[in-house]
Amino acid sequence: MTPETIEGYGVRLRPCHLADVPDMVAGCTDPEIRRFMPLLPDPYDADAARLWIDEGAPAAWAAGGAAYTIADPATDRLLGSIGLTRLSAERATYEIGYWVGAAARGRGVATAATRLLTERAFAAGAARLELLTRTENVASQRIALACGYRYEGVRRAAGADGDGVRQDLIAWVRLADDPPGPVARLLPDLPDGRLTDGVVTLRPVEPADTDALYRLHSLPEVVANRVPPVAPERAALARRCRLVASRWLAGEAADLAILDAATGAVVGGCALFYDEPATGQAMIGYSLLPEARGRGLAARTVRLVAGWAFGVGVSRLWAGTRPDNVASQRVLERAGFRREGLLRGRLPGPDGVRVDSVVYGRLATDEN
Repeated sequence: MTPETIEGYGVRLRPCHLADVPDMVAGCTDPEIRRFMPLLPDPYDADAARLWIDEGAPAAWAAGGAAYTIADPATDRLLGSIGLTRLSAERATYEIGYWVGAAARGRGVATAATRLLTERAFAAGAARLELLTRTENVASQRIALACGYRYEGVRRAAGADGDGVRQDLIAWVRLADDPPGPVARLLPDLPDGRLTDGVVTLRPVEPADTDALYRLHSLPEVVANRVPPVAPERAALARRCRLVASRWLAGEAADLAILDAATGAVVGGCALFYDEPATGQAMIGYSLLPEARGRGLAARTVRLVAGWAFGVGVSRLWAGTRPDNVASQRVLERAGFRREGLLRGRLPGPDGVRVDSVVYGRLATDEN
């Protein structure tokens, strides 16, 4: 690629120049940008911006990559920055990265710039582009999907904070022969962000739910049905709550908080795990706090989740219970699931003993 100006999708990509310095400083000192780009110089001042323009950007081009200012086509004013890093010349593989200033967010600027540079890179001979995001950077993950990048997995400890703490990165990849357009999600967002029947409400788990869910998953009867049957550490559960949106976007799981629709209080948790996307099969699990039991909320929850799952393409739902968990079996039967059999020694139990699992299933074609 060569440092020429390109335009499309409502943005202009052009080489950096000295008039960009004030807006570069404003962007690179923005706490939101620095949260996900911790290796930027600190402090980031006009000298740092000029150093990038005079040396950093030319070096990126010289190494076979690219370094563009994202500019407003009407004013030519900087909105952000985007570039390519060549990872392998032989494999024609590049990494794409960007940032967008606060004033330009929410306008589709990052998506437009990523789409434009992706197309230009493939036209120039790239075979594979990688977009790496922090696990908590949900906005960038949505941009990746919108630009045709597919979830490829987690690169453990591939990134680092400014203090040297290693961070996982999620790899989103697009190939030159991938079809254009957004990637269809296995697990779309809930309609209006929630499901409800007027008695129970389900919404994605949030970090603020950590205390309620830690209490739930620490109950002896809930621990007995966990896999493995060990109470969670609070830090691990807090991390799970932080990563709910990321796992949802990746199509791995829909982690839901169960709320009493009348009070809005969290009374339990439910998760849909897309364990076999190739066959259209997903697994469901659920549990309630003691004060919410005996009111039919679990069956309502399972029916709501099943209706949504079948509506977004899941063909088969299954759930497993311990043979002695009669209450959970009754919930599944009330929600339209059928007992399918017993899997001997399927689950790890306490002290190394294996535990049987009773399997229930429901098909999209089953009558409600």
